[in-house]
Amino acid sequence: MFDHSQSNIFVLNWFGSGVAAMKFRGILLNVSFLWVEGMALFPFILVRINPCSRFLINHEQIHLRQQVELGLIVFYIWYFAEYLIRLIQYKKHYLAYLHISFEREAYQHQADLDYLKKRRLWAFWGYLKQ
Repeated sequence: MFDHSQSNIFVLNWFGSGVAAMKFRGILLNVSFLWVEGMALFPFILVRINPCSRFLINHEQIHLRQQVELGLIVFYIWYFAEYLIRLIQYKKHYLAYLHISFEREAYQHQADLDYLKKRRLWAFWGYLKQ
């Protein structure tokens, strides 16, 4: 388990060079009423339980990177549109969710805690056709 109260990894380092945006890891908030285990809403990572898994944090940090790359409005429109397409395709909420390109990338790499250091720009694009 990862106890975020003992770490400064989530300190906001946004105002600086463009590189800072790619190194940004998010601000972790514990939200007990959250209906899912975790959620990334830039610049925050919302988690339901504390301490939470390091893999969950990494999964949500991957989403933050995706949001920075696309911009927030485009990211959320794309996410919702792709969810609707997948829902028509798979006819079940959970299957539709799991097949969204952003989720596929995040789930595939959540256990690789160094993934964001080596991740290529627009990496989620490769998960659209799978």
